[in-house]
Amino acid sequence: MRLARLRMRNFRCYRDETAIDFEDITALVGANGSGKSSVMDALDIFFNEGNPDRDDASKGGNGADLAIICEFDDLPEEVVLDDANPTSLSGEHLLNAEGRLEIHKLYSGHLANPKCTGVYAYALHPSADGVSDLLQLKVSDLKKRGKELNVDFDGVDTKANAQIRKRIRQSVPDLALKATLVPLNDENATKVWDSLKTYLPAFALFKPDQESTDQDAEAQDPLKDTVRQAITEKEIELNAIVDHVEKEVSKIAEGTLNKLTEMDPTLATQLNPQFTAPRWDRLFKASIPGDLAIPINKRGSGVKRLILLNFFRAKAEQLAKERREARVIYAVEEPETSQQASNQRMLVRAFADLALENQVILSTHTPMLARSLPDQNLRYIDVHDDRSRRILNGGQETNDRFAKALGVLPDNSVRIFIGVEGKHDISFLLNICEALRGGGLNILDLASMELDGELIFFPLGGSNLALWTSRLQNLNRPEFHLFDRDNPPPQPARYQSEADAINLRPQCKAQITAMKEIENYLHMDAINQAYQSFGISLGLASNFGPFDDVPLGIAQRVHSLSGTTVGWDQLDRKTAANKISNAKAHLNKIAPTFMTKALLDVVDPTGDLLSWFENIRSLLT
Repeated sequence: MRLARLRMRNFRCYRDETAIDFEDITALVGANGSGKSSVMDALDIFFNEGNPDRDDASKGGNGADLAIICEFDDLPEEVVLDDANPTSLSGEHLLNAEGRLEIHKLYSGHLANPKCTGVYAYALHPSADGVSDLLQLKVSDLKKRGKELNVDFDGVDTKANAQIRKRIRQSVPDLALKATLVPLNDENATKVWDSLKTYLPAFALFKPDQESTDQDAEAQDPLKDTVRQAITEKEIELNAIVDHVEKEVSKIAEGTLNKLTEMDPTLATQLNPQFTAPRWDRLFKASIPGDLAIPINKRGSGVKRLILLNFFRAKAEQLAKERREARVIYAVEEPETSQQASNQRMLVRAFADLALENQVILSTHTPMLARSLPDQNLRYIDVHDDRSRRILNGGQETNDRFAKALGVLPDNSVRIFIGVEGKHDISFLLNICEALRGGGLNILDLASMELDGELIFFPLGGSNLALWTSRLQNLNRPEFHLFDRDNPPPQPARYQSEADAINLRPQCKAQITAMKEIENYLHMDAINQAYQSFGISLGLASNFGPFDDVPLGIAQRVHSLSGTTVGWDQLDRKTAANKISNAKAHLNKIAPTFMTKALLDVVDPTGDLLSWFENIRSLLT
């Protein structure tokens, strides 16, 4: 699942219901006190089963109606809600009118110690008699309901709640679907909610004012996750130890009671031997001291935060492995705190890589971080005179607000802007540049230029913050744009007209790939080596053609090598798209590192790729 929208009501500064939409990576921008931290804390309370404190209810609002609402898309095809029997969210009528899973959590914010008073799914749910409350019924009550409605359960596993509910609904001619709040945490539906929670994204929040020692929860969590994972891998052996110890303890306890009975039968009947199994994960304590065994808390503030941020990245990756169906939401407040400019740029790249498979939410005051994202990934928290809030998406109309909140956008050190079609293209250019330079080729060091602030990449999927206003033109910085050709000759390139328009502007150069897209410049040997690093032997024996769909071809090949009996054409659209997306990520991030000038000459004998770097150099001179 993916977090698509957050709504808050009567929570801190968000008295009136306020909605924020989220992308794979989203940056919150606003003045101090605008409510960026409140957004992060609301998500933390929602996902991590927390409760607001006594001061979290909006002043002047209705504390009894404190609500945090999350909407999710990219939903699993199947879920198990009870009895290990697969069903679907749509089949259980748990989706709203937009086809999203919408979860409402209500809290008693008017009390001294607020608690969660209800968890609901707002959905188009049956309202007809006999079918409106099926999720709240136990198996015995479901059978009783079916009998009342004269339902034929022939062919139904009457031990499987999901099958019984489905047959009952099928027996009703008109379910009378109605938008309503479906209770999920009442006494009978608790099991459904407990199961549903396992599909929600995991949420990890990192704040700028965290303490920084290697024994803090932030530093310890990734280590604890590793301990838990190791214990899980040896669970059978450890359970055998527990069983052995319990049996031995039971023998001695039983013998003790027998002997005690001989002396005082009355006392013996009052004793009840109990055995508590150990919590294996609490038996191990780990830390990571720095150089010369120096604890983290003795390092500088910037180093401490950088270390803990990477602990956080490790934690997110571990959570992703443990929750195969669920993403991880990696939320960081002001990641630029105490970081020098080069470290800030490294963080931006790390967040972009993390967002390939997870979601990232940032709050920032730094222009460099914000302008590295397309407009559609930015949210400006606008505070009105009456202290009410509204959320503005990035775009031409709100760019001036962003600029005013963050200050002057371009750094004086910026020498060139490079526009590409997507984030994968940035990985490709950086990695193949490093590989070719490592082989002795004299081309620009794009990675160093980016870290030094001389170069800024921006995806062409949306206007970049660096292009907000006329300030960029005033700085007189050159721009290089790279478009995929997509269409084979004699058809015109897909973005030919856009490239032509860019080339009419001074100090701007747009170039279109000679082949279908950027992955077509990879040699089969580099692709084979990239997948060999995962333990997958692709066995490519020939290069792809100039207009072959390389990510699709690799995804299909990896699928066929997985040993599955399900053919590629039998995959649902979502599964196939995920496999293609994974292939695209690996091709752009790993395969270019194995490229050499000799391999490039084979797949690109005309030197088209090297001309990109030559044109960038010419713009700089």
